[in-house]
Amino acid sequence: MYICLMDQDLIRLNKRMSELGYCSRRQADKLIEAGRVLVNGTVAVMGMKVLADDSILVDGQKIEKTSDKPVYLAFNKPVGIVCTTDTRVEKNNIIDFINFPTRIFPIGRLDKMSKGLILLTDDGDIVNKILRASNKHEKEYIVTVNKSISQTFINRMAGGIPILGTKTRKCKVEKISDRTFKIILTQGLNRQIRRMCEYMNYDVISLKRTRIMHIHLDVAEGQYRELTDQELAELHEVLKHSKKTASHR
Repeated sequence: MYICLMDQDLIRLNKRMSELGYCSRRQADKLIEAGRVLVNGTVAVMGMKVLADDSILVDGQKIEKTSDKPVYLAFNKPVGIVCTTDTRVEKNNIIDFINFPTRIFPIGRLDKMSKGLILLTDDGDIVNKILRASNKHEKEYIVTVNKSISQTFINRMAGGIPILGTKTRKCKVEKISDRTFKIILTQGLNRQIRRMCEYMNYDVISLKRTRIMHIHLDVAEGQYRELTDQELAELHEVLKHSKKTASHR
């Protein structure tokens, strides 16, 4: 007896791993490329499609959805914690530090020496909607540098700085005190604020993220909380028209 599988019965492996709450699609692609994913006992390849009941293993462990209700957390990351889900590599990783009872992963990153707000979830589809620079979602930081801040520094930072082969998008910068400023970005280049300051011959002494979109940092360092119903409702409303991918296909 032959069963005809319609195209709609199949789903891309990276999307399936995201739906199961294991990781984002981008992280799934990295795991697949590294040969760490098996589908029905066979090493997965990039772009492959699977059925909903196919067996998916990562590093020999089967992945499956543990809850129908997605998890959304706001965490106040301390300095020294690394934003990675690879618990085999990093001792001070965010997953072991939080020790949440079900699998979650961070939405984006804060580098090891930075602190403050980071969101974690098991909802893989929401990740790129928040992170993609073209969606222009705001992230706010408080930064302290090693010397007095000039008006030239404020103006140059706000107008765009050449780093990583491009010029940073215009942003809001406000002086708070002699050596501390607030900056609101709508993009997230690698170590962007530190690189911008370095270009201006300033060293970052401390960097703290205080807001992502409408979600504010309001828990003690090293603590987390679940997003409120109001925050979630606003988040889904804001993200309704956000693109998950550049092509939005």
